[in-house]
Amino acid sequence: STSHGSLQFLDKNDSFSRQTSDISFNIFSGYFSKNKYEQRLRESFSYVDYQHEKFGKVLDEEVVKVNNFYNNKTTELDGRLQMLLDSVNSSENLKFLKKLSLIDDQSSSGGGKRIQTLKNILKSKIGGGRRSSLKSKSSDAFDAEMLMDEDIMSDDEDDRYHVKKADRIRETDSVKRAIEDQYRTAKLLHNFSVVNYTGFVKIVKKHDKTFTDKKGVYKHVTKESNICDEGNAAEDLILRMEKMFARWFCGGNLREAQAQMLRKRGDGLEMDWSQLRLGYRLGMCSILAVWVCWDCVWGLVRDGNSTIGGRTAFPVFRACGGLLLLHWCWGFSVYVWSRYRINYIFLFDFNPKVVDSSIKIFNDTVDETLVFLVTMLLYYKSGANDIPEIMPPGVYPFILVMYTIKNLLFPWKTRSAMWKAVWEVITSPLHSPTFFTVYCADVFTSMVKVFQDIAWTIGFVVSGDFLASEDKHQIAIHDWQHSVFYKNFLIPLICLLPLWFRFNQCLRKYLDTGSRFPNLANAFKYAMSQTVTLFGAFHPLYLMAGGHEVGNGVSLFQFFWMALFVASSLYSFTWDVYMDWGLGRPEHNFLGPRLMFPNRLYYYGVIAADLVLRSMWVLSLIPPQSGAKFEIPAYLTAVTMSLELLRRTLWAFFRLENEHRHNTEHFRRVSFVPLHFSTGHQHKYKEEKEHKGNRVLAEVAFVSLLVIAISVTSVIAAQRATSRTMTTAEL
Repeated sequence: STSHGSLQFLDKNDSFSRQTSDISFNIFSGYFSKNKYEQRLRESFSYVDYQHEKFGKVLDEEVVKVNNFYNNKTTELDGRLQMLLDSVNSSENLKFLKKLSLIDDQSSSGGGKRIQTLKNILKSKIGGGRRSSLKSKSSDAFDAEMLMDEDIMSDDEDDRYHVKKADRIRETDSVKRAIEDQYRTAKLLHNFSVVNYTGFVKIVKKHDKTFTDKKGVYKHVTKESNICDEGNAAEDLILRMEKMFARWFCGGNLREAQAQMLRKRGDGLEMDWSQLRLGYRLGMCSILAVWVCWDCVWGLVRDGNSTIGGRTAFPVFRACGGLLLLHWCWGFSVYVWSRYRINYIFLFDFNPKVVDSSIKIFNDTVDETLVFLVTMLLYYKSGANDIPEIMPPGVYPFILVMYTIKNLLFPWKTRSAMWKAVWEVITSPLHSPTFFTVYCADVFTSMVKVFQDIAWTIGFVVSGDFLASEDKHQIAIHDWQHSVFYKNFLIPLICLLPLWFRFNQCLRKYLDTGSRFPNLANAFKYAMSQTVTLFGAFHPLYLMAGGHEVGNGVSLFQFFWMALFVASSLYSFTWDVYMDWGLGRPEHNFLGPRLMFPNRLYYYGVIAADLVLRSMWVLSLIPPQSGAKFEIPAYLTAVTMSLELLRRTLWAFFRLENEHRHNTEHFRRVSFVPLHFSTGHQHKYKEEKEHKGNRVLAEVAFVSLLVIAISVTSVIAAQRATSRTMTTAEL
């Protein structure tokens, strides 16, 4: 932008210079009016001198600005690198990296035989000279430390050995990612110095060409040492990190370190068949979704009721659909965090080896959506007698439940971290909360309706109602859902437990840190929400009995409940904006400093949406079928459930951004968070086989034929059913 503005300034001066030349020509050709034109010429020359002086000041200011930015960034990067070295030197689990560096130093002064012997041992242990992956390299480094530190190898318990090995591998991977991130930043700084030097050279050349009489006035600007010091500081940092990375992870091979630290994309000649696979499956999902919606709308128009929403097993689909929507929201969250360099892997303390990328999550959710829509469609068609009833219609939602349970448990390598966090949330008073467990507990508070439908689904499956016929004369009445335990104990408990878990986390955080704010203030927020739930669910003055209100003074209690509802909603909204997101600062236009999302309208739009959706969330805490006046109608349950999950997703975008920038609740010992660079999660997929082109095309052909066959069969069956209905009506 500096170069562009300066060039525009020179263009204006160039045109002005030509105008001045024309004026001079007119002066000397018309000497009879000498005094008039001489005055104009002097004014023009004075204006040019003024603009030239102004141009020189602007040029010097821009040079200073560029140099200050470059120096600040290099100083910051040098500090981060030194912090990384200090953490490696002080970490008990990473001391083997320091030893590897010392051994490499000794190899240059007589210690080469020892390190070569060590590398040969490692080479024989990992199977020759094959190129190791990230996992094997981390293991090699660990094995090297095992050979150098015999007291560790003499441990009696194997489990301690494996736990320590896993911890070291995890910390080694974290160090490797940190060096790669800082290396990319140093490369960008070096490019910054080159680009700005080139830009200033072009500006000065344009000036010399325009003002030939003042050629060379700004020659000092084009000296390489005057602009970013020729990029020497960035080059030194790059070289230091390359040597460090080579010593620690590449056995001293500098070229291999350079290749690993800056992975190159493909040349574009190979087709990514996984994108085609995702695309056509999304198309299938869209067609099936339109089909399901059409059946619902057609049933509403024809019969006056929703043909799927009014069926007895619809809460099962609502429960599985809520979990499916949550999976979609997680995929979008991972995409947004990766897109805007929010290091969610670091903040959540995930193991990078088992983290799914957004494209992998979308592939999984598309497959799950296909199964969800197919089972829902089969359930509807079976109950409407559009397809042969080879088994009870309730079996289709049962199949969906089993499929959902399978996806919640497997692959266990990826799901284990989630279930561990769930257990720590449930037993929150016994565990110090981490940022990820706090995040999970916050998500739980948005899943009240999902948990209620899950409880209904468990009763539906355990009671065997899914095997019962849905005939109008033999329809299952689900007596268990009218029991006192289910209606007056289990469902209200489900409404309260997520708030109770989060309340306990706030108290435990206060116990660990001794800080009243923000821990006790946050606990008070959840206490208010619990009070709203209890009043809305159990207070008799809100119940209806025969169309008349019970008790006296109803208006007073209604006013009290409404005031409590409004206060809780505003308190939660204010906490979201000011504390969780770090926004609402008047000095920053009611936003915050150092925003990571590019458009300010994103923040204002989400703040407005959160204000509205927060009120709907508080209403969702009232148990269904409680008789409360403010209870949400049953036909809006799925809508409010979806809106709340979407609100929580938007909340998570800014919550992690704020945690990335400020370490708000001190879950980390250091405030620095490395920027997240998306590497495609290659460390996870090197062990998996890639989808070949012929395999994907075969899958596309098979699924397409299957969908066509099902569609034709369904149309023929529907036509035959219509014909039978018309024949029966005529008879």
